[in-house]
Amino acid sequence: MTALKLVEYREDLAPHFRDINAAWIEAMFEMEAHDREVLDDPQTHILDSGGTILFVEAGDSGVIGTVALMPNGAGGVELTKMGVTEAARGRKAGEFLLDAAISGAAAMPVDELYLLTNRKCEAAIHLYEKLGFVHDAGIMARFGGDYARCDVAMSYDLRLRRAA
Repeated sequence: MTALKLVEYREDLAPHFRDINAAWIEAMFEMEAHDREVLDDPQTHILDSGGTILFVEAGDSGVIGTVALMPNGAGGVELTKMGVTEAARGRKAGEFLLDAAISGAAAMPVDELYLLTNRKCEAAIHLYEKLGFVHDAGIMARFGGDYARCDVAMSYDLRLRRAA
């Protein structure tokens, strides 16, 4: 199996960010206005506010996955827009990306790392739990309304990674 390589956002990778995420969102849900805003202009909605976008490459396959850390302006960061191409599923690219994103969030000046998802995303939820995310009713109450499809909210205790 080809080794996975982490790559930070570059302008030429923006289409991968949009296409990988649009594919899974449209396959499972309906694209929401907030999705379109972030995917069409990641510079403004993620990067300009101190966030980051990561990609995973696998040799000749090129970019096979992506994830973003989007600061919320209130001392927290949302792990968002994480997806892996259908052809690359099963190669541990999601776990590789999630681990890198957690490390990235731990290096940021934030107090809170959270994510919003839907119970239909069973494999993703299992992965989040495996790497230390816990279901969080407080996050749901504060941020769950950001997406109509959101019925699961989770948080990660950044002290776990910062202490490691």
